[in-house]
Formats: sequence, structure tokens, C-alpha cells
Amino acid sequence: MVKSQQLAAARIPGAARREGRPGVALVVIAACQLMVVLDATIVNIALPHIQTALAFSTTDLSWVISAYTLAFGGLLLLGGRAGDILGRRRVFLTGILLFTLASLLGGFAQEPWQLLAARALQGVGGAIASPTSLALITTTFAEGPERNRAFGVFAAVSAGGGAIGLLAGGMLTEWLDWRWVLFVNVPIGVLIAVLTPLYIAESERHPGRFDIAGALTSTGGMASLVYGFIRASEDGWRDGLTLVSFTAAAVLLGLFAVIESRAQDPIVPLRMFADRNRAGTYLIMLGLAAAMFGMFFFIVQFVQNVLDFSPIEAGLGFLPVTAAIITAAGLSQRLLPRFGPKPFMVAGSGLTGIGLAWLAFIRTDSSYVSGVLGPMLLFGFGMGLNFVTLTLTAVSGVARQEAGAASGLLNASQQVGGSLGLSILVTVFGTAGRTEAEKQAADFAARADAAQLAAFEQTGRLPDPWGDVVLTQGMATAFLAAVAMAGLALATALLVIRVRKSDLAALAGAAAESGPPA
Repeated sequence: MVKSQQLAAARIPGAARREGRPGVALVVIAACQLMVVLDATIVNIALPHIQTALAFSTTDLSWVISAYTLAFGGLLLLGGRAGDILGRRRVFLTGILLFTLASLLGGFAQEPWQLLAARALQGVGGAIASPTSLALITTTFAEGPERNRAFGVFAAVSAGGGAIGLLAGGMLTEWLDWRWVLFVNVPIGVLIAVLTPLYIAESERHPGRFDIAGALTSTGGMASLVYGFIRASEDGWRDGLTLVSFTAAAVLLGLFAVIESRAQDPIVPLRMFADRNRAGTYLIMLGLAAAMFGMFFFIVQFVQNVLDFSPIEAGLGFLPVTAAIITAAGLSQRLLPRFGPKPFMVAGSGLTGIGLAWLAFIRTDSSYVSGVLGPMLLFGFGMGLNFVTLTLTAVSGVARQEAGAASGLLNASQQVGGSLGLSILVTVFGTAGRTEAEKQAADFAARADAAQLAAFEQTGRLPDPWGDVVLTQGMATAFLAAVAMAGLALATALLVIRVRKSDLAALAGAAAESGPPA
């Protein structure tokens, strides 16, 4: 039997060398998705330690997140296209190896630019591997119960990856070192790379073209825009590089729109925006992701730097948010066919905005329960109401062959919106922080002794409690800006989303086939 399988593998190009073990193939695919999803939250918990070790400013620290999400979101659709054209197993393996190498390099980083380059390379690897891993399920498992179970496992891993990342990030940072939040990917990636050719067969190739120009102009344009905002937070709006960055962003994004309107196989099919409901879902996701990335970025620093939580305590402190998201997502999935998407989008965006407005009252004497947990639960429940709703609405009514592009655009909207929103909130934070620092510096100078004054002149940083006040005031102002982002999502849900009775039947079918919320 084994010999016949080996002979079959030798006759069929791209066949798995050890076929007949779909369980192992599913473990390999799910492990890739877990690694990519986990990487967002596992690094978040380590941010304060990364900042101290590599001497990041708070505003520049946001690039540790944005470098990954910009590359991931900007190249996500291109990665999916590459799998169709070149073969999904080959592209999947390439993405895994690239992600693994980038993780190793990031763990050894000694300078900020080295870590940021590694994070961007991780994003490229994730953009290649992640969409291909989902597509591999359709080529590895037969349609019906077997494939549905595989999708269920994939969705469960996607949903649980964030929570696992929070705990793993806390434990690795506290018990070992922040570098291990990157090193941990290396043995997992190597194991996936070894098992992939053994248990996963190559897919059939499909003819097509790569929209390289569209991918480069969109990613470059968004990176320039994000850099412009972050640069403005430290050097002002009249700074030469700030103005050059915004100009470059306008030119590149303009070119991107022209390229996509003329490309034979565009990376972003503009026809996807013709339907007002689908366009509205992309805009809602953009606004909510912008607020979500900023919220996590600042709260992680607040609980560790102001409340003095250990990394493990910080990870545990965020778990209730994950529970709220999963609970609300399950609720919306069950009730969506009955009520349609609009009530969930309106309620979810409203709750998210209320949670952010509550966070805007955060102060140095705020406790975890009253100042952090309460608003985060509201925020998480609101996001959970939207996640499944937006996903199903984005693919409702599109042809089967375009469902991947529709859902991929939603995912890209989340990543790019998060990067752009984080850069805007960091700019607000930096401006408010500088104003507050001037007030606190005067009070510090009046109370400090000679040794404290000498240390301040050498480092330029206010010691606690003055430094905590500056940090917290900047965050509170940034949360007010985040309320406006949630407000954009709410206004879109109220004014743009319209659902016809015929749409409810399509949503009912999509909800029944979707499995557990991802």
C-alpha cells in the first residue's frame, strides 16, 4: 500500500508524498493561520519592552505594528492571485519560509530599523501564505462535510489565535525575553515547511496576470501616508519630509486608481465598489479597524507603564475582550438572517464608539476595572457584532468566482485601515503629549532636586508621575479621535447600508455555510 502511494506520487507532478492523511494536512494549514493571526497580538504585549530595549519613541513604536499590517494588507490580494497562477502549495511554502526568516531576523534586531524591516518582511510572508492556506482547504478536502469541518477548524483557529497570542506574548516576554515573541515562529515555520510537501498536494495552475504595479503603488502610497502622519506627530505639519510624504502618497494612490481602472486583472476590482452595501461594509471596516488598532496599541502601554501590570497580567487582562468579541460574533451569526445586517452594524458601531468615549476619560488614577475593562468589553462586543456581519455582507450577491476578491478586499480594508488609523491616532497622541509635557515640565522643575534635573537634561524624559500624566493625557485625546473613526462607521451604517428582502435569503445561506466566526 505504501509502495503504491509512493509510485502514485512519482507519477503525478506535485502530488503529496504521503497522501491519505487529511488530518495532518489540516494541522499544517491551521498552524500557518495560527502563526499569522497570533503574530499581531503576541507582539502587542511586548511593545513596552521593545520600546525600552531598542529606544523607540512612543510614536515611532507604532511602526512595529504598521510595518507588518501595511505589507500584509497591501499585498494580501496579490498573494492570493499568486497561489492561483503559480500553484498554491509552492506559494504557501514560499510565504512560510519568508515569514520564518523574517521572524528570525527580527528576534536578533539590535536597531529599530532592523526590527521594522523584519516586521515588513513578515507582512510580505504572511500576505503570501495566509490567503493561500485558506484556498488549500478547497483543494485538499472534498466538498461536503469533510470540507465544512476543515473550514470550521480554520475559523476556530482564526478566532482563538488572538487570545493565544495575548497569553503567549505575556509568558514569553516575562519568562524569557521580548525577542522570543519573534523566535517562537521559527520552529513552527520550519516544521510547517518540512511537512507541507509530504502531506499537501500541489494545486492546478490557472492562467492570469500579476498586477505588480497596482500592488506596489497601493502599498507605497499607504506607507507614505502613514509615514507622513507619524512624521507630523514629532516634527510638525510644515516639516519638509512630512510634506514630501503626503505629496508622494497623493501621487502614488492616484496612479493606483488609474492602474486599477485599466488593468486586465486588477488587484482591486473597482466593480466591487459598485454595490452600495459592499462599498459600505469596506468603509465600516476601515473606520472600525482604525479605532481598534489604536485602542490596543495605547491600552497595552497604559496597563504596563501606568498600572504596572506584568506582561502576563496584561495578556490576561485582554482576554475578556476576546470573549466579548466571540460571544457577539456568535449572536450576530445566528440572528443575521432574521434581522439583516443593518441593525448589527448600527448597534456594533454605536457600542464601539461608546466604549472609546469612555476610554477618553482615562487618568493616571484609573483602575483596571473602571478605566479599562468596562469600556473594552463594550468595544469588544460592538466589534463582535460587526465582524461576521461585515464578512457575510461583503460576499453576499457576488459571483462564486469573485467571492475571494470580495472577502479579500474586506481583509485588506481591515489591515490598511488599522495602519492608517493608528498613524492618525499616534499623531493626535504626539501633539497632545507635547502640550501636556510643557505643563508637566514646569511643575517638575519646581519640585525636582538637582539629581532629577540633571537626569532630565540628559534623557529629555520626565520621570514618573509626571511622565505618566503626559502619557495618559495623550492617550485620552487619541481616544477622542478614535470616537470620530467609530462615528464614521456608524454614519455609514445608518446612511449607506440598505438591505432588500431578497438579500436576507442569500445571507441566510451564507451564514449557514460559514461555520464558526473567524
